[in-house]
Amino acid sequence: MEQSVKPASSLPLNPHIAALPPYNAGMNIAMARALSGRHDIARLASNENPDGCSPTVMAALASSSFEPWRYADPACTALRSALGEKLAVDPGQIVAGNGSEEMIAAISRAVLVPGASVVTTVPSFGLHEIEPLAAGADVVKIPMTPEMGFDLAALETAIAARPRIVFISSPWNPVGPGLDHPSLQRLIGAVRPGTLLVLDEAYFEFADPGAPDGIEVLRSSGIDYVVLRTFSKAYGLAGLRVGYAVCSGLELPRVVAAAKTPFNVNAAAQIAAIAALADESWMRASASRVRAERKRAAAALAGFGFRVAQSQTNFLFFDCKGDSSSLATDLLKQGIIVKAWRETSYERYLRVTIGSPADNDRLIAALHGLMDR
Repeated sequence: MEQSVKPASSLPLNPHIAALPPYNAGMNIAMARALSGRHDIARLASNENPDGCSPTVMAALASSSFEPWRYADPACTALRSALGEKLAVDPGQIVAGNGSEEMIAAISRAVLVPGASVVTTVPSFGLHEIEPLAAGADVVKIPMTPEMGFDLAALETAIAARPRIVFISSPWNPVGPGLDHPSLQRLIGAVRPGTLLVLDEAYFEFADPGAPDGIEVLRSSGIDYVVLRTFSKAYGLAGLRVGYAVCSGLELPRVVAAAKTPFNVNAAAQIAAIAALADESWMRASASRVRAERKRAAAALAGFGFRVAQSQTNFLFFDCKGDSSSLATDLLKQGIIVKAWRETSYERYLRVTIGSPADNDRLIAALHGLMDR
């Protein structure tokens, strides 16, 4: 029976939410199988850890300590204590979230008011724009340089205008480079009272040895700051959604915590994150393997004539010399999911996760065939 379409509602909607741009999420495996007709899918779009997670995590989730019928600790007390010990930070400065994504939303709710100004980069991690827009803020986006790096001079100028928040990813999602020590200090020096610097270090563990540790650098900076980190990437807990914010002082984390929902980090996620912290050697070994594969894959992509951004992450961002959506579609036909970038002026760029050696070989072989057509 034919169904009639309900007419548009006259209900007033929040204009800040109604006008939000969509988040560019990676394609799920079920859709990839349906579109490609293949079962053997190489998932190289969402920056997941090809090694999975530590066996210690799996053992903890299978133990009697996981009681899914019980509410989780809303304060994440044990997790924040473990993080505080690892990071040499007062646990009161730490707020745990349903992924660091929730922390971006909570920070925006806690700090922004309609008409406030936010500075970030472009290409950007979508939520650095979406969450401030949802709070009614204006977002100023600083483009990457022609060399595919941070435009430090333009960022300094934008920060000098005293925005309420500055969101900076380092290492930078989706481009890949990280701020070195002088560059980070340069941006810190541009921050004035009334501005919060949010340094998103979701990919911190993949950076080369010697890269700056934002928590170490910012703790003595004298500015208001938040450092975001996650268990989704190097620790391999993407499906459990657990991240955290390390904040300056004790008042800021109190307000950020008030801006999130209660029971926001589920019991499985808390148990898994604590277990992951107890097996740092597994994470470090996994990150080392990713760094080696990153170097190999970057060389292969450059060999095809692609302009590849320098990367300190578990992905590569490159100019594919044409429409990236078309190339992503061609790769999907061969069972390989990658992410075509869709932000205006960056439609030639594609982001590909560093996968297992076999998946990386498969990507390189597929590109070789496509380039030879």
